Order: sequence, then C-alpha cells, then structure tokens
Amino acid sequence: MGGVTTRPVLASRLRGFGASIFAEMTALAVSTGSVNLGQGFPDYDGPAEVLRIAQEQIAAGANQYPPGTGQPDLRAAICEHQKRFWGMDLDPDTDVLVTMGATEAIAGALLGILDAGDEVIVFEPLFDTYAACVSLAGAVLVPVTLRPDAAGRFCFDPADLRRAVTPRTRMILLNSPHNPTGTVFTPGELQAVADTAVEHDLIVVSDEVYEHLTFDGLAHTPIATLDGMAGRTVTVSSGGKSFNTTGWKIGWACGPAPLVNAVRMAKQLFTFAGGTPFQPAIAAGLRLPDSYFSSLAADLQAKRDVLRDALAHAGLRPYASSGTYFVTADVRGRRADGDGTEFCRQMPAGCGVVAIPAGVLYSPANAAEGRHIVRFAFCKQMPTIEEAARRLAAWK
Repeated sequence: MGGVTTRPVLASRLRGFGASIFAEMTALAVSTGSVNLGQGFPDYDGPAEVLRIAQEQIAAGANQYPPGTGQPDLRAAICEHQKRFWGMDLDPDTDVLVTMGATEAIAGALLGILDAGDEVIVFEPLFDTYAACVSLAGAVLVPVTLRPDAAGRFCFDPADLRRAVTPRTRMILLNSPHNPTGTVFTPGELQAVADTAVEHDLIVVSDEVYEHLTFDGLAHTPIATLDGMAGRTVTVSSGGKSFNTTGWKIGWACGPAPLVNAVRMAKQLFTFAGGTPFQPAIAAGLRLPDSYFSSLAADLQAKRDVLRDALAHAGLRPYASSGTYFVTADVRGRRADGDGTEFCRQMPAGCGVVAIPAGVLYSPANAAEGRHIVRFAFCKQMPTIEEAARRLAAWK
C-alpha cells in the first residue's frame, strides 16, 4: 500500500481561501436549533409557473446538453429583459452567454480576460468567490474599502479608487447592489467608476445578481448604460436571486461580442453547458410582468424592516441596506471588544440566531475594518424572520 504524500496538496494560489466559518456557523445552527440567518439563500420556492415549466421540461426529456452558449430562447429572453428594464440593446447570437450561475460567468470573465500579474480593483467587503477567482487567474486583488458614512450607508472615497489604479490595472470588478453591505451604488458613484475605467482603458465586470432587489424607492442602474461603458463592460446576472432558484445555477454574461467570447473561451473548459430543463423556466421568469419584480422587492423590504428593528432593539447597530437580502450590524453595543467572529460563535447559545462575521469578507490586510461587523440574511419566510426577531428582542 502506498503512503500519503507529505507535500502540500492544495495549490498555493488557493491557500487561505475557504468556507470554514460558513460551515462552522451552519453546524452551530443545527446543533443549537437556531434560526439560521447566516446562509444567503431563500428557504422558500419561486414562482409556481417557473417551477412548473422546469418540471414539464424534465418530463418531456430535456435532460441532455443544451447549446454551449445557452438555449436560443433563453438568450432572447435575456436580451428582452435587458432592453425592457435597462434600455440595453444586445444581440442574442453574439452578446449573451448562458453560464452555470453568475459565479461561473465571473470566473470565466476573470480567467478569460486577465493575464498573470494584472491587477483587479474590487470593492470590499466582497463576495468571497472574487478573491479566489482573481488568484486562480494569476492576477492581483487591489481592494477599495467601503466604509459607513454618518447615516450608516457603506460608500467609497473616489480618491481611494483613483489611487488604486496603477499601470498594471486591467479590470474593475463591481457589485451593485452590493453583497454584503446592501449598498446600491449611486449615480455619482457609478460615474466615478466609469470615469476611472474610461480614463485608464479598463474593463469592468459588473455583478448585478441583485438587480431587482432594491428598496426604499431606489433603482438599479447597470454601469454598462453610462456613456463610454457599453463597449468595455461585462454585465453578469442570474435567475437564482430573482426567482428563488439558487440551486438551478442559471446565470449569464452580457456585453460586446469580443468580451463575451473571452468569457466563453474560459467557461467552455469548466462545464461546457448544463441546466437544460431550467433554461426555458428562467426564460419564462424573465418575461413575468413588472408586478412580479416589484412585489419581490416589496416582500424583501418588509422582512428587512422587521429584522433591522429587532437588531436595533437587541442593542446592535444595523447599517443601511438598500438592496440585496443582507443587512449588516455593528456588534460593539453588545460586545465591547468588537470581536464579530466570537460574537457569532456565542449568539446561537445566547439567543438562538446565527449570522456570519463580515471580517472574513475583507482582504487579510484590511480585515480589521470589518472585525466588528456581522451579516444577517433576510431572504427567509416571514415567520422565520419574525421568530428571529422575537429571539433577538428577548435576548438578555
């Protein structure tokens, strides 16, 4: 029998990345019977008509590979959606690529466009996949930190963005509405990003999976619609957040044909194609009436409000959240040392609620910026949110 190798197994470019805190918090939720507001996916299904189409497709035998770029009707529906909501004109044959979720679209864009040593500007705290995908591409992550203003809204200093640009900068990776802070970038903030991209001839990859989940009357604006941006932007989204089908993994990348082709060149090496019975279902979802999308946002806003009030009542300071399905809070009102990780480890036993420490969503050099911040997900059934609120209110 052969022995186990003594050399490091994990590639050096992946060391330091992992989901250990997420797994730990999920295990704590199970062992303590806590309400799990750490996991960022809904605990309820999407529209019945969307689910029904997927079931019908499976029964009808649509279970083999779809075209590598996606089924034509889904690509057409994506173009219709982008035109209907954002006024974007796209060619379904050249400007759209269907992917296995938005994560694959982002990974494809990074691996298909970046060369070793290129720098990528990212706004932090950041979705944890970004840093790992930048590393896989052999590129360098350059963070620009979002910080809460006096009103509790996370924002960035345009001067920080300008200082982040070097001769090696190739790309800006944007996420608005922003996970985990819930910030919806303002027109002025988007213009600052666009001005930087145009001035330095940068590509922008814009993660817009929460495009329909905005609150308080705020509207999402795709950065590709700003002057000078259509030809240099890859817009990424998916059906998971809009139709509560995160497990289907149907995403897409849109943009000018050369950029989309670069994404395709990398993406085809991962999965080639998949999700055949789900693609017609997501196409139908994208064609749902405006009332569906407005009610989706209104429902989540109501849940946000219940949770936000409960956090404040429990002695936490909730920050502003105008989009996504996350709200963050400052724990120092209940834990003077501001250790968000230990706070999250103790909260299940203390009140029966689970959250995620946001410090893990910062670059290592800036982790202290988020040490006192925790993230709660409110994409749950209202009775679940109300039960979490009751437990927080009763927390001694």
